[in-house]
Amino acid sequence: MPRIRDIAAVCKSKNAGPFELTIDVVFDDPALFDKVKRTRVRAEDVLFTVYDAALAFKATLPRLVPAGDIGDTDVYGAQQHGPLLDVDIPI
Repeated sequence: MPRIRDIAAVCKSKNAGPFELTIDVVFDDPALFDKVKRTRVRAEDVLFTVYDAALAFKATLPRLVPAGDIGDTDVYGAQQHGPLLDVDIPI
């Protein structure tokens, strides 16, 4: 299976408030975007939004540690996409 790092043009993360993170994934190949779009994410795991015009997805998920709290290693949420780059995409 391909990994996000192999098929996405952009993958980045950022805060969506102190308790949530947003992951943006953008593609440059419409056919590949359509294949990925047909895969499924369980609604109870993440708020998943598709932006067809931009060939992009936005996923909002709860932070494990609130931003700025003891134990938070990334107050801005800007480095949280890194581990996702190795996620296999079942296309």
